[in-house]
Amino acid sequence: MLVADEGSNPFEMACACEVFGAPLRPEIGRELYQFKVVTPRRRVAVRDAMFAIGNAGPLGDIDGADTVIVPNRPNTDTPSHPAVIRAVRRAHDRGARLVGLCTGAYTLAEAGLLDGRPATVHWQLADDFRCRFPKVDLRPQVLFVDDGDILTSAGSAAALDLALHIVRLDHGAEVANMVSRRLVFSAFRDGGQQQFIEQPVTPVGRPPLSHTLDWARERLGTPLAVGDLAEHAHLSVTTLHRRFRSEVGVTPLAWLTAERVNLARRLIEQGVEPLDLVAHRSGLGTTANLRAQMRRQTGLSPSQYRSRFARENGSPD
Repeated sequence: MLVADEGSNPFEMACACEVFGAPLRPEIGRELYQFKVVTPRRRVAVRDAMFAIGNAGPLGDIDGADTVIVPNRPNTDTPSHPAVIRAVRRAHDRGARLVGLCTGAYTLAEAGLLDGRPATVHWQLADDFRCRFPKVDLRPQVLFVDDGDILTSAGSAAALDLALHIVRLDHGAEVANMVSRRLVFSAFRDGGQQQFIEQPVTPVGRPPLSHTLDWARERLGTPLAVGDLAEHAHLSVTTLHRRFRSEVGVTPLAWLTAERVNLARRLIEQGVEPLDLVAHRSGLGTTANLRAQMRRQTGLSPSQYRSRFARENGSPD
């Protein structure tokens, strides 16, 4: 369920509607979510009154939603509607999953739900957010934060990153990949906001790491190590670590492991068995390592993941 309020930004709202609101996804052939837009008034003006939303559902419908996308707004100095804050708190109290896209983090913070918890927001708003909500563990270097029942994303297009992450959580990696291809958008963008803050363009004469990342993705099932990545990139291992930290946001080993787990997830969803074959083909080596890495990154064992995603699921609200 998407809550729209005065001044909400249509871009992030459109991202949510595109990913969650399609009644029948043509690339999948079924509905993934029961989606609805609600407002605190019968008509609300969004984006400096350039657009208006009418005939949406009443705000009270939020009380029946499993997932609630809270309002965002370009003007963060304007407080959220009190009725919206009360509704968001009620949703949290009954265990609903809350999602804040970009400045939606301000709504969640105003509701007092982010104190002591990690969250992110657009990097240009980081100083203002920290000043106003010092109890929040702000992480402006990432594209989104998943803290279980509360998820937040950074600016604008990061709403799609988080939306696809939610689809991946609910329906598996293969379905998320299908939706991302339909959107002509990467199912998983490497790195975080720091790539836009510190180094938006790769300096002339220095080849981007993307060539090495693509090369490695094609060889995940082989005995690929960090040293091999460094050799392909024509860098020392030390320089490779530094470049990964600045351009990708993680260490080379962490990236390689995450890519192998993603491959293992796809193999499991496609029905590949037994698990030792999945471990071998994904490059994770042993079933013990497969179980450990799957639990670490998905919270599920391989068998639990197979039970949940290697078959048709319902349509969560």
